[in-house]
Amino acid sequence: MIRVLIADDEPMIRAGVRAVLAADGGLEVVAEAGDGDEAVELARRHRPDVAVLDIRMPRVSGIEAATRIREAAPGTGVVMLTTFGEDDYILRALSGGAAGFLVKSGPPEELIAGVRAVAGGAAWLSPKVAARVVAHLAATGAGGAAGRRATARERVAALTARERDVLAHLGAGLSNGQIARRLHVVEGTVKAHVSSILARLGVDNRAAAAVVAHEAGMTAAPGPSGQ
Repeated sequence: MIRVLIADDEPMIRAGVRAVLAADGGLEVVAEAGDGDEAVELARRHRPDVAVLDIRMPRVSGIEAATRIREAAPGTGVVMLTTFGEDDYILRALSGGAAGFLVKSGPPEELIAGVRAVAGGAAWLSPKVAARVVAHLAATGAGGAAGRRATARERVAALTARERDVLAHLGAGLSNGQIARRLHVVEGTVKAHVSSILARLGVDNRAAAAVVAHEAGMTAAPGPSGQ
């Protein structure tokens, strides 16, 4: 059973997220918070597997809450809920250690998939969020879209062929176990490759590596659940 904390300042949104998660018998909502400060306290108390946080909340934002939750409950993965027009917030949350990013207007099954992926230690970027992040980076970075794409491909070129395979699957939201099954290797080998990828790309977490994969245009097909 995957234990989940929900935090959003809008009760109706919380109710909707809870209803979606309740449709999956393997997910259990153990706590709900109306702001980031309460979310941190509840995460400390309940130690959920995943915290689903609204990116903007009163008192303490989802971004700050994500950072504090990662410190108070290191075993809790963080999924951020966002809307369009919040690209700067997404980038800040990415730097804060959030592992998943979903849009509130996305399909319900995407929320379930994202929570399950993050609970399994994977990064999960909604395709819409990934596209927005890449477009935002292209618009604000030197050289525009072509420059960002070329830079990402140069960074990826420094990886070994096997590391590029692992990165492509990581960018598609697969966990270490799923990547291992895809590539017919043991999970420990994938874990070692991921550590090397993060170091070579100069990023702090899987979600940031997934952004590089999307920028380079090299994500693999997600495939059936659990594969």
